[in-house]
Amino acid sequence: MKKTLQLTFAFIFGITISQAQTITNAGFENWTSAGAYSNPNGWDQLNSLTSLASVFTCEQGSPGNVGSFYLKLTSKTVTGVGVVPGVAVSGLIDVATQQAKSGFAFTAQPQSLTGKWQHMIFGSSQGYVDVQLTKWNSGTNSRTSVASGHLDLTGMAMSWANFSIPLAYLETFAPDSCIISFRASGNTPTNNDYLWIDELAFTGSVTSLENVSSKNKINVFPNPSDLQLSIDLSSLNVKQVEAKIYNLAGQLIIYFKEIAISNNTIIDISELASGNYVLNITSNGGLISHKFIKN
Repeated sequence: MKKTLQLTFAFIFGITISQAQTITNAGFENWTSAGAYSNPNGWDQLNSLTSLASVFTCEQGSPGNVGSFYLKLTSKTVTGVGVVPGVAVSGLIDVATQQAKSGFAFTAQPQSLTGKWQHMIFGSSQGYVDVQLTKWNSGTNSRTSVASGHLDLTGMAMSWANFSIPLAYLETFAPDSCIISFRASGNTPTNNDYLWIDELAFTGSVTSLENVSSKNKINVFPNPSDLQLSIDLSSLNVKQVEAKIYNLAGQLIIYFKEIAISNNTIIDISELASGNYVLNITSNGGLISHKFIKN
């Protein structure tokens, strides 16, 4: 249900579009005072709700891994409400649902979202980092998901550590907006669960995605499939490729590091759960993305 909600809100949020390639306040150096607390510029959170009880789930951490500040999210108990999760969204958040409802203008096609984090939970409900790239479809008056990435927190990171979330591309065209969500706890937050974030960046580029897809068509069959996919890679002018299979939440499910070029390459998908997936074929010539269904 959590991931379904994330995708739903990513599809419907509205935004004024302009050319943009970078993450707003990516190093969390810019904050605006709200009196008893400060909010990170460009990032919405739940302080407007919790501050009524003099509790703040989003705070200015210092010093940053680089620079003066970092984003400090902590799930905290609010009298009469319960434990409110530490949440931040690169845009606007719906306080009632604690889900994102808008993002920022973004037109690039990066490979991954990277950054530094520290995190820990005191119960059993891990938080997550989620990124969605979308494009407005005026024909359907809705948002089309262009790419997505999702990473559930596991274990703990007690000192600054790197994280990298690969993006699974569902479409070849460029997005017009991006939303990044951070959550210190899962659906059952525990008091003092925390997630600290610093040094966000998008890395890599799949700007050749559309060109590669149009010049080098690959055939994936059967589709839908029960047990395996047959892929004709003979049109690619390379010796080998790597293949990754993602679910629609952007989670990497299967990774094939080295695949020799052939007109009938077989990929075993028998252990995948039924549903929709994205197959990304990557070589030094770029990225080809192909959607398929597992019966």
